[in-house]
Amino acid sequence: MPYYNFDLVVGSEFRNQGTIILEDLHLASDRADQLANELLQVKPELKAKGCAVRVTDVDQRELYRTPLDPMPSWRKRV
Repeated sequence: MPYYNFDLVVGSEFRNQGTIILEDLHLASDRADQLANELLQVKPELKAKGCAVRVTDVDQRELYRTPLDPMPSWRKRV
């Protein structure tokens, strides 16, 4: 089973959130979505910064990225 690395993306900075061994990318992307949700609950100030959670493989290739705020502020209706 492959290792997947999870990073919090803040601008051009990547903050390591850990590594997990999972069966496939589908499970890793689900976990990234879950992590993004958890981070948004714990640190709501990240929502306005356009942050994301990314998943990389052992070679640091980005495989998946999910925003903390799935709907950017510029797309929200007033």
